[in-house]
Amino acid sequence: MPKELYSASEAAKALGISIDTLRRWDREGRIRTERDRGNRRLVRAAEIERLRGDARSAHLSARNRFRGVITDVKVDGLLAQVEMVADEPVRLVAIVTRDAVEELRLRPGMATTALVKSTSVMVES
Repeated sequence: MPKELYSASEAAKALGISIDTLRRWDREGRIRTERDRGNRRLVRAAEIERLRGDARSAHLSARNRFRGVITDVKVDGLLAQVEMVADEPVRLVAIVTRDAVEELRLRPGMATTALVKSTSVMVES
């Protein structure tokens, strides 16, 4: 049976962010948390899924999907490099066009899905 509540460190790992980022997001209202009797943060599985993106909304046939969080976007000329963290220890790096980064409004901390087909990686927002 899947867990319903995750500790802050477990949630941060699942989201590919640091525990400090999770705490900051909580203070800023970007993530909904609860507190246990010891006043420790708990995060519901549904909240983790909300932040990672909903795979049911995608309409592509690609079978190899990696949901995660963008950790870095580097734009240089016409190309851009998008780095994301999926379930640890997976780290994916995609080389995409600058237009794609701008069109999808990709930025660090954004939930995303990497679609892998053969040697190509597509980024979905």
